[in-house]
Amino acid sequence: MTLRRHKPLRRHKLIASAFAGVAALALFDAAGRAAAPVPRSVADCTGASSISGEVASVLDGKSMRLADGREVRLAAIETPPVATAGPNDGRVDAGLAAKAALESLVLGRPIVLRPTAPAPDRYGRLIAYAFITTPAGDSLVQREMLAGGHVLPSPIAIAPACRTFLRTAEHTARAGKLGLWGEAYYVVKLADSPADVLGEQGRFAVVAGKVASVRESGGIVYVNFGRRWSEAFTVTILKRNERLFTGAGMTLGQLAGRRVEVRGWVEERNGPAIEVTRPEQIEFVDRELTAKE
Repeated sequence: MTLRRHKPLRRHKLIASAFAGVAALALFDAAGRAAAPVPRSVADCTGASSISGEVASVLDGKSMRLADGREVRLAAIETPPVATAGPNDGRVDAGLAAKAALESLVLGRPIVLRPTAPAPDRYGRLIAYAFITTPAGDSLVQREMLAGGHVLPSPIAIAPACRTFLRTAEHTARAGKLGLWGEAYYVVKLADSPADVLGEQGRFAVVAGKVASVRESGGIVYVNFGRRWSEAFTVTILKRNERLFTGAGMTLGQLAGRRVEVRGWVEERNGPAIEVTRPEQIEFVDRELTAKE
């Protein structure tokens, strides 16, 4: 992702919550006590149980620690690292801006968590959807972070209704050129600039371009964005996963000539590449793709 630094950071105003006036579902904690309600429009952004706590500290744009010591990572979003780039690299500022935005939302406040799994991950973290109470009603933290342009939706498998809800928040930020979508950080990398894409190696990125060809070899489908395969940006898809794309109405062989945006982690495979495992990682775009939208 491109996170260039052109002007000082300014805190973007959080977009007003879209939850006001929406009917809610009651959540209950392990003791059976009523917790914060979840609006029906985001009922699929939930887990099987409910946990209440208070946020003692924020670690980065998607991680926090509760007062009881448990670490929580917000599900379904990706955020820039806090400080792993050089002093003149916008990634540092973008990561700090995401952390500051999350602090303004949750630090020192009670929170209701809906974990996506019954147990913590291998690092001992709870992966969860998080809800807070705002003057406008009960709010999904992930949605607020996306609406401010501080984070991106993750391509992990989540309920379709939840994905649509989160993508809508991202589109709002994108239309308003907020956060990562603004001139200071403009998040989209262009496939026809492979050196720039490769500069994001090891990071989550959004890459846009026109598909030049689709080839298959050794059980892998290669979606090529240039004629020089050894240098151009490439999307790789395991042949055994092709049925997932077909089931979603996406025929891989017909991607050639289409303009798309691809989300995922950039790696080097004789040039920059992103391994795509789910159809949600590829989005068709009709507009011309330029360095700035």
